Amino acid sequence: MAFYQLCPAPLPYNRRVKKPRLLLVDDDPLIVESLAFALAGQYEVTVAADRMAAVEVLRTGLRPDLALIDLGLPPVAHLPNEGFKLIGDLLAHAPEVRILVLTGQNEESNARRARALGAVELVPKPCEPEFLRAILERAYKSRALDRREDEAEDVKALIGESPPLRRLRSQIDLYASSAFPALIEGESGSGKERVAFSLHHLSSRAKEPFLALNCAAISPALVEPTLFGYAKGAFTGAQQAKSGYFEDAGEGTLFLDEIGELPGELQAKLLRVLENGEYQRVGETSTRVSRARIVAATNRDLRDEVKRGRFRSDLYHRLSVFELRVPPLRELGDDKLRLLDHYRALYAAKTGSEPFAFDEAARARWMSYAFPGNVRELKNIVIRLTTKYAGYTVGALDLEAEFAPADASRADPLAAARAELLSGKPFSLDAALKCVEQAYLDAAIEIAQGNMSQAAKMLGVSRSTLYGRLEAAGRSGAKLVSSDPGEARG
Repeated sequence: MAFYQLCPAPLPYNRRVKKPRLLLVDDDPLIVESLAFALAGQYEVTVAADRMAAVEVLRTGLRPDLALIDLGLPPVAHLPNEGFKLIGDLLAHAPEVRILVLTGQNEESNARRARALGAVELVPKPCEPEFLRAILERAYKSRALDRREDEAEDVKALIGESPPLRRLRSQIDLYASSAFPALIEGESGSGKERVAFSLHHLSSRAKEPFLALNCAAISPALVEPTLFGYAKGAFTGAQQAKSGYFEDAGEGTLFLDEIGELPGELQAKLLRVLENGEYQRVGETSTRVSRARIVAATNRDLRDEVKRGRFRSDLYHRLSVFELRVPPLRELGDDKLRLLDHYRALYAAKTGSEPFAFDEAARARWMSYAFPGNVRELKNIVIRLTTKYAGYTVGALDLEAEFAPADASRADPLAAARAELLSGKPFSLDAALKCVEQAYLDAAIEIAQGNMSQAAKMLGVSRSTLYGRLEAAGRSGAKLVSSDPGEARG
């Protein structure tokens, strides 16, 4: 999981020019070394060999302008799972980063899925350095299109007139003036932070600070000092006292994104702040009082997390005084077209280019697409179309290339079952159920990297039950058990 920075010797102070920061993630040392060498003159390059190493880089405070990543990363380099997760990690730590995906000829479907999650460009392997530099330069220039300060007025509005969005807008108007906490639920990329900002902007706190912290984007060891601040000498490296988010927010709004990722020991401390406003800096005994309004967000089902014992029920009830659900884009009907019109005009104006247009077939395909990455994906698609087809008409085939491939996991299971039964092919319910069970067993063991205890917990069964299922499926767990050091002791 080692990472390092590669750049030429520093220039004299009066000649030093700030370079864009590039994070390069690939487990092939030859690719890493050649790309880092080729790009070191134009970029401040930081390299990581896997997702966890890249996350450690981000937790040190690096906020890359660009990220060039491979999807197939250890520990399962033959699958794109780690690459998909890394896209989420990057956007959580550095929302403005432009992510480019290294892709082979047989990885087009995976690359398109990566774009749905937030990647903006595909880079074929192998490619010439000049071609790569051109793609990176284009991505870096487009990064300015998505900067929050350039879209401050845009952030204040929720675009759309569909019934779900009108209902959400009414809730925001109703809850904005309250000082009580609010909980925003919604899928990744659906606009939860925009809703939080709207609650702040429409309240009497609008002139006070609005601070946002992604609980999933920071090391658990740093969450407490980040939220509450710390005294000088409280821990190694604390050379001077520092205020935390609760203090810096003053009488404004503190937005805690991905609250479901908050470590258990900190859930109790957050509960205390919500109950009486009291908290202590790390290393201090004196009590301070926060007057900020807390708005939290999650893409998890916190009710289910409470049932599973992973989230405190009392904290959940404190946070959910007001609950707002941000609908996924697939539920918003004609708002897909309203958002298209809005961002098409916005990005054309910012680039000084003519907006693209859709023919009838492309328009129909746009409306039928599910947008698994929600509004974030829609914006990235519009940026790419603005870059490629400014002033031109986009057809259905051109548009299809920008979409994520069909995801079987999102398919309607009833429709799939109906189609299979009506196909006339021989069918066995027992065989079908066994196939589904084996897929889940394999997936859990793969995610847990062979740790059978973790895999069993993930599946919601006991370890002995997991072994029994594996044995009944005609598979041996012996090889996997050897990679689980806790098994021999259990």
